[in-house]
Amino acid sequence: MRFQEGPEAVFDGLRCALSGLKLVFKPGLRRYVAAPVLVNLVLFGAAFAVSGHYFSEFLNWLIPGWLDWLRWLLWPFFGFVFVLITLFSFSLVANLIGSLFYGRLTRKVQSEFLGNAPALLDEPARGKMGSGLRSEVGRLLFFLSRAVPLLFLFLIPGLNLVAPFVWLAFCAWFLGMEYLAYPMEEAGVLFDEQRRILQSGRLGVTAFGGLILLALAVPLLNIAIPPAAVIGATLYTGEKDLRRLADAAVERKE
Repeated sequence: MRFQEGPEAVFDGLRCALSGLKLVFKPGLRRYVAAPVLVNLVLFGAAFAVSGHYFSEFLNWLIPGWLDWLRWLLWPFFGFVFVLITLFSFSLVANLIGSLFYGRLTRKVQSEFLGNAPALLDEPARGKMGSGLRSEVGRLLFFLSRAVPLLFLFLIPGLNLVAPFVWLAFCAWFLGMEYLAYPMEEAGVLFDEQRRILQSGRLGVTAFGGLILLALAVPLLNIAIPPAAVIGATLYTGEKDLRRLADAAVERKE
């Protein structure tokens, strides 16, 4: 399986992300998103508190003294970037907890909007929750292995002005990979294979994750963004692709 590339892939990624935002409030899905929304309410509230407390220190550290005359122009952008990075960090924790519930949400979206809910692996509900949590930890470790080296960009004078742009691109790509993993895991696709598949459609994945990242900055709405992203990711993978993944997963099990 490969995801398409090019402008059409970007459009599809944005369209499915918007569809997830629209469907998250649909009555038939509310009971599947209630628990993640409550978790996000607490965590994102803490994220905004942290952003407000440390923003001025972040700005003083990032902008060198010789650019003080541009501070009035730079601080709105860097402030927005700081909020996004903070919310992204807290969203990783939210997803770690929310992974206990997102498998059920994915199956509901598959059955209601794609016309299928593949019970691909004969695994008890408790086992599915456990494997989902293990996968989430694996993705978090993968993120840290890439994120820690990127942090050094903030420590190099001159390059630290470019670092926010690099971080935004990386965060957008990782968020896309993070949420697209849920329908893939329902198809029995493990993390290494997920990475290979998603590499073939990096533009669409990044566009999908980028819109989700921007939506995280909207107060109140952001508490519903993670489950909305799971819905959009399930739509993005599509019925045909999921069935291919299902066949491959069954063959591996046999």
